[in-house]
Parts: sequence; structure tokens; C-alpha cells
Amino acid sequence: MKKVSVFLLIILTLATSGYAQTVPDDPHDYLGRLNAITTAVPFLLIAPDSRAGAMGDIGVATSADVNSQAYNSAKYVFNKNTFGVSLSYSPWLRKLVNDINLAYLSTYWKMTDMDAIAFSLRYFSLGDIQFTDEQGHNMSTQNPNEFSLDFSYSRKLIDQLSIAITPRFIYSNLTANQYVGGVETKPGLAGAADVALFYEQDFKARNMDGQTLRAGLAISNIGNKMSYSSGTLRRDFLPTNLKLGVGYEMNFDGYNKLAVTGEINKLLVPTPPVYATDSAGRIIYDESNNPVIASGRNPDVSVPVGIFQSFYDAPGGFLEEMHEINFALGLEYSYRDFFYVRAGYFNENKNKGNRKFLTMGVGFKYNILNIDVAYLFAIQQYHPLANTLRFTLSLDFTSFNKDEIKQQGRLR
Repeated sequence: MKKVSVFLLIILTLATSGYAQTVPDDPHDYLGRLNAITTAVPFLLIAPDSRAGAMGDIGVATSADVNSQAYNSAKYVFNKNTFGVSLSYSPWLRKLVNDINLAYLSTYWKMTDMDAIAFSLRYFSLGDIQFTDEQGHNMSTQNPNEFSLDFSYSRKLIDQLSIAITPRFIYSNLTANQYVGGVETKPGLAGAADVALFYEQDFKARNMDGQTLRAGLAISNIGNKMSYSSGTLRRDFLPTNLKLGVGYEMNFDGYNKLAVTGEINKLLVPTPPVYATDSAGRIIYDESNNPVIASGRNPDVSVPVGIFQSFYDAPGGFLEEMHEINFALGLEYSYRDFFYVRAGYFNENKNKGNRKFLTMGVGFKYNILNIDVAYLFAIQQYHPLANTLRFTLSLDFTSFNKDEIKQQGRLR
């Protein structure tokens, strides 16, 4: 059991993205300060399954699988099978506490060769927490949790290109209706959606059985701001995120395959500005009691404005905008589509959260059963994500072959 205040609970949740802020010795050195972007429900950015978790948390441009919903739903129509279901589990932040975990359930049905639907549930539990007031007195013991429910529809536009839309319902109960500063808190609710594109093209290759080029684009969590109180204390952006990826797979001899995939992603959320301060370090306010911005732009804007503003609002200008782009690289080797070895690397700028880690994992497939395991090595010492494990069990079914589908008139 953990004993924390409401404020510490929120800080603990944000720790999944390494949020913090410092000020450099030179107040005009806007690039030298830790200025990470904060959002509500950062659990939506966690890679929930073991395959992606073993390849640097990438998935927007990898081959289709049961868990494509978490990265790029447009991949489902390129799945070779008809129906699948998957369950993933990951203990989280084990360097800090021992009862935080993430569970993920995903299923899809490929209705025709051109259409597919999918459903997923992502559940994040913060374990048992002893709430205290500002004086440290015990209030109650609760089990804060968050979850999202997704439904997607994907369709091929042409044989090599597909599109998908994924509506999402988000529930976040961090404070269990406790009072903070005399104001009663409530669970946060939001609606959001993803839009995605996926391209896959097979090529013949000399001295190979074949090669495949893949590319993916997805904008995730486009939705309303979230509030944890009935008043107007604060409304936070969802973690709207842009992902771009390219992958290349080599089929050497029909038995041995190697896929290499690269991905970049960026939060489409306003960057915190730098506020003007007086000689004592206190923030200066204007006549309307709004803080004066020394560099950057006002983050209190609508969601559409915030998405476009996120490309040019960093206090450090263009170079800081580049710092907000994370990149990852993943490798996947497979033998006879039975045994898989995976590895990956993820990098985030030190002033935007400083997540840097290596990943590795293995997978086994027998008939319809798939078992995958992933392990995370944090590059920094004492990193809270170090030694993170992910486990995934999935079943993938082929109800009938394409010739039978054509006979039923379900393929054009």
C-alpha cells in the first residue's frame, strides 16, 4: 500500500513520461531548460503489447497483427488471418512501486479482404493508495485507475493503401472524489479519435524470395480537454500524438526474414511558455491578471489551435521544436514464421523527458497461438522504467481461405 497525497498521486502518474521542469543559470537560455510537455492520461502513450515493446515501442509501420489498434488501425485489413484476440500485461514503474500495472485486450475481425473492424480495452491501475490531506492526515484508501475503450473501422482504398478511424472513450479516476483545496474532484471523462493511413507493397528481389515496403501515419487522441473537478480550476489536453514510420522487410529464402522499421513521433500539444519574472523570481502578471509570457505562446487555447500551434510555439524556437520529436528503431528476425527475435531503441531529448532505452524480446508461434515477451533496459542509471517486462498471449484464426471467400462473393 502506498501513502501519498492527491498531488503526489498525479505526479506519480505523470512519471510515465518523465515530466519535470528546471531553470538554467541563464534565464534567456530557453534551450537549456527542462521543458517537458504535460498532458492528461499519459497512459495512452504506453506501448501495451510485447511485440512493439521489444522493438523500441514502435508499431505504426510494422506488419499487421492483433494489437495494431494501439498504433495504426489501418493495418488490420492487411492481416493474413480473419479473426484474432490478444491479452497483454505489463508491470509498470517497478523501480518505484510494486503494484502499478497496465493490461490490454484487443480483438479484430476481417470482414472481407477490403474491410476490418476491431475493439480494444486498455486498463491502467495505480494500485492501492492511502490518500492524505495537506497536513498528512489519513483520508481513505482507494484504487485509482484509468481505462480507454476503442472501436475502429479500416478499409483499403487501393490494394496497397488503407485508411482507418478509431473513436475512443477515456475514463480517468485518479482522485476518488477527494476534496482538493476545498473543491471536490471527479473522474475525468473524454472522447477522442485516431485517424490513420497504412501502405504495404510487395516487391520481387534478386537473390531473395521477396521484399516488402511499409509506411504508416497516425494521429492519435484527437479529443476534448479533460478536467478532474466540477469547477474551472484546470482543463488539460489529451496526449494528441503524430506518428510517422517506414519499414522494410527482406524475405531471404522463404524461411528467414528480417524487418527494419524506423519511427518518429511528436506530441501535438502546446509547449509550456517561459513566463516573465521580476528580480525576486516571481511571475509578472498583466492588468487582466494573466501571466506575462517572455517567450513562447499562450497554451490556454482550443484543441484545434493547440494542434497547429504545437509546431511553432516552443520558447526555444525551431531547435526546441526539433527536440520534441522522439525517434525509435526496431528490428525483427523471424524463422519460418515460428520463432522471432526482436530488438529496438527509443530516444527522447533530455530536455523533454529524457527517456532513452534499449529493448529486446522473443516470440513463439504455434498454429493459432502466439506468445511474446519483451524486456526494457534503461540507458540511464536508476531510471523508473528499467527492467520493465511485457507479456502477450494472442490467438489468430483463419476461418477459411480466400478462394472460399471469393466463392461466397465477399471479395471483389
